Amino acid sequence: MNEKSRHLPSLNALRAFEVTSRHLSFRAAAEEIGVTQSAVAQLVRGLETDLGVKLFLRLPKQLALTDEGRAYGTDIRRAFQLFGEATLAIRPVQRSLTISATPTFAAKWLLPRLPAFMAAHPELELRILASESLASFQTDGVDIAVRQGQPPFGPGLVSELLFEQRVIAVCSPAYQPAAAEALKKENLDALVLLRDTHNLWPEFIGSGLRLATGTEAKGVRFNHTSLAIDAAIAGQGITLASDFLVEADLAAGRLVKAFDVSIHGRHDFHVVAPREPKHPGATNIVRNWLVAQRGQR
Repeated sequence: MNEKSRHLPSLNALRAFEVTSRHLSFRAAAEEIGVTQSAVAQLVRGLETDLGVKLFLRLPKQLALTDEGRAYGTDIRRAFQLFGEATLAIRPVQRSLTISATPTFAAKWLLPRLPAFMAAHPELELRILASESLASFQTDGVDIAVRQGQPPFGPGLVSELLFEQRVIAVCSPAYQPAAAEALKKENLDALVLLRDTHNLWPEFIGSGLRLATGTEAKGVRFNHTSLAIDAAIAGQGITLASDFLVEADLAAGRLVKAFDVSIHGRHDFHVVAPREPKHPGATNIVRNWLVAQRGQR
């Protein structure tokens, strides 16, 4: 061991400092690392004592980096990035990865994009777990998930917004004149409203179309949104769907907007993964790919 190595601080202390320097909060740093807030504060204090340098200013309501802390944080962050890159380079990529998603998201958005992903990453084998029920990262062996709702999604999980839920009404081109006539008369009773388990029709009619929500319109109920979308394509009525899920059908002319309005749904779509995934290399590849797709709509 050379002379410089003998004086290196502990890796745990450096990690606690690096995370705290990003969040400027012992509490947030503790949540990311998975230890207590007091443990993070103690590690940072020990590092300051070891270095003989004050790294943070303890202000009444937050932390602030000193000039020395800011410069040190930049270098330490770069060092941890190098650790991560070196580890990913030497560790064999896990060949099998499980993605959890709803059946509609899997069928209408994910599956059409999989061939391009597999061509770019032939070393990976993806398992798609499509279910309306909430899959478990532990018991179901899920590595990454697309979930609807608002974060946080659970302890030890990190999430990133994929799509906001912008809900539109769609139907076949042949059915659209009936929808236009019903809206003109402000009476939807003659229409067939295709419903899924979310049943956003009352909200769409009230806040979107600004009509009375006590409509007696005929309806058919499906347990998957994808089935309601397929029924709309077949000309059986009008359904509600997140706009990005029907982009391909709209572009191909299989569907059209029944009404020129939209509403923001209650459940946005997020990419969710464990903070410490079992297979970090493969999980990062898939997560980065999913997030990149939102810019290619």
